[in-house]
Amino acid sequence: MKKTLKTRILAAFLGVAMLMSFATGCGGNESSTTSDSNMSSAGEKTSSGGDEGKTEEIRDISSIELIKEMKIGWCLGNTFDGGGKSNKGAPVRTLETAWGNPVTTKEMIDEVVKGGFNIIRIPVTWDWSTGEAPDYKISDAWMDRVQEVVDYAVDNDVFVILNLHHETWHYPTEDNYEAASDRLKKIWTQIGNRFEGYNEKLIFEGMNEPRVIGSPEEWNGGTQDTREVVNKLNFDFVETIRGLGGNNKLRHLMIPGYAASSSSAALKAIKVPDDDKIIVSVHAYSPYNFALNTGSGSTDKWLAQSPSHINEIDRIADDIKTLFIDKGVAALIGEFGAVNRNNELYRADWIKYYVARMKQIGVSCVLWDNGAFNGGGENFGFFDRRTLTFRFPKMLEAAMEAVNGDIDLEAMKDAPIQLYKDDKVA
Repeated sequence: MKKTLKTRILAAFLGVAMLMSFATGCGGNESSTTSDSNMSSAGEKTSSGGDEGKTEEIRDISSIELIKEMKIGWCLGNTFDGGGKSNKGAPVRTLETAWGNPVTTKEMIDEVVKGGFNIIRIPVTWDWSTGEAPDYKISDAWMDRVQEVVDYAVDNDVFVILNLHHETWHYPTEDNYEAASDRLKKIWTQIGNRFEGYNEKLIFEGMNEPRVIGSPEEWNGGTQDTREVVNKLNFDFVETIRGLGGNNKLRHLMIPGYAASSSSAALKAIKVPDDDKIIVSVHAYSPYNFALNTGSGSTDKWLAQSPSHINEIDRIADDIKTLFIDKGVAALIGEFGAVNRNNELYRADWIKYYVARMKQIGVSCVLWDNGAFNGGGENFGFFDRRTLTFRFPKMLEAAMEAVNGDIDLEAMKDAPIQLYKDDKVA
């Protein structure tokens, strides 16, 4: 059953791609990692204040240097970014499992890291646990639980990306800018203060896919005006974090363009603050007809020998290299993925090319995983959080080969066409 509207931009090289994705989760819950003795009568975890005393040494290095250590990432999707307005103020466990995924455990994160991922992206919707204006106070229970899961990853000595996700209040119009800016600053001030002692491996991502929701321009790369408002909100985010204490003066910060779009127009419009610890975030579910489209024109096959299958990936890589990497600005594919169509071998070939192509320009990729393996929505499930296993080992192997090896992309393009049927050689 479709649980939520999870949309992302993917502008194809021919022009505009309308991307609409319904992210779903699997049913059932696991028992919470929080004991009942730490729950209030309403079922909410009582505040412990978190590990606010954490103090780690932070390296003073540029983001270009940092991303050289970042290999490949995994998103804890449809977990802390679930809930919805109807659950505003609900207990932590209700919010965390609202979209069907189980309560997150340290064992889950441990196994993902063992699989070879050294970036864990934790999407968080703060709205459902945030008070009203003017303070926008985040509940202690929600902040404590998010920090607990951040620490699961930190304990593995991997990179962690913490963001604002599925927030609807920061839509980038000039009329809304003042209110959005005020709220953005207050939310990030609280997050920044809580995590001020963490080292450079904790990265803050200011916004996720900021766009004018429901408008004709929502997924077409925006307009000059809305793209500029995103730039202003990005500058507000960076200025806010830099004004806080602890390690925040040296923290690496991720900023998106309009809707985190991979379209050339949106990428060219991004204005990067004069700060060497900035990472541009790009979302690219490419090529659209294979990776994201589930309607007319979609395909379950991906072939390196087909220009229509690789051109879009190559164009995005070329744009990122020219606009950012060549200018000394770090960039990251903050989300990518391909829906499961019972086509693991094709997806294995695709992920090998995609990850290797981005590695070629010095860009790492973070795989979107919404925990969905069946049902009517988009099945981006990759790691089974209930069995603690990777459902698609051939994809995992191909991804790690691309990250750790030296893939000959031209050889992939020139190789004889390999067709599969039911994930076997046809």
